[in-house]
Amino acid sequence: MEPYSDYDTSGFPTEDTDEVYRIVEEALRKGIPVMIHAIGDRANREIMDMYERAQEAVPAQDRAVGEPRLRIEHLQIVHPDDIPRLAGAGIIASMEPSHAITDLHFAPSRFGVDRLAGAYAWRDVIDSGVIIAGGSDAPVERGDPRIEFYAAVARKDLQGFQGEGWHPGQKVSREEALKMFAIWGATAAFEEDIKGTLEPGKLADLTVFSKNIMAVPEDEILDAETVMAIVGGEIVYRRP
Repeated sequence: MEPYSDYDTSGFPTEDTDEVYRIVEEALRKGIPVMIHAIGDRANREIMDMYERAQEAVPAQDRAVGEPRLRIEHLQIVHPDDIPRLAGAGIIASMEPSHAITDLHFAPSRFGVDRLAGAYAWRDVIDSGVIIAGGSDAPVERGDPRIEFYAAVARKDLQGFQGEGWHPGQKVSREEALKMFAIWGATAAFEEDIKGTLEPGKLADLTVFSKNIMAVPEDEILDAETVMAIVGGEIVYRRP
């Protein structure tokens, strides 16, 4: 909403916003899932506006899916006033924790310290009643789920550095991080009945690690090695 701290621009939409709105409204009528990328605080506010407007124009009885589970991909910099709007609009946050630990080295100079209050704000998003579908953003990021889990619970880079003004209170519990990469991701994809938890009747997709990442010290999470991977109940990898 304000220019970057290191460059005189406020960014720009990459698509015609009127056309994007038309697509969102049509998708609601036809039951097509919608996810829109938004990084800056202005972009995120405009997408929230768009989702709210579309849902008013297409009430639940006129939608192919009454609760469409609209998503915003990245949701990296959000004005704190807008975070409470997410739940009211039924929006699911799709976020990659590794962005916070790679961006922390340049974000303070690019965005300014004040804007970091709404940056990578996982704690505030969850506390507002919104679920986070955790991702990796590969190949932009490395795509290693251990890094994503570690970033979510430690909010430090891979060398243990955090930096000034990085809001450590925005990190999440290990149980919440596990949900981000399991049941909440499945819920975002309308697949919570077959994926996301270990229960009779589900697909039995799981990974066995050499360390209990729910209990070991933070810095040992990254040392956990894959012992076994099971997909659909079938062992597809076993460490020699």
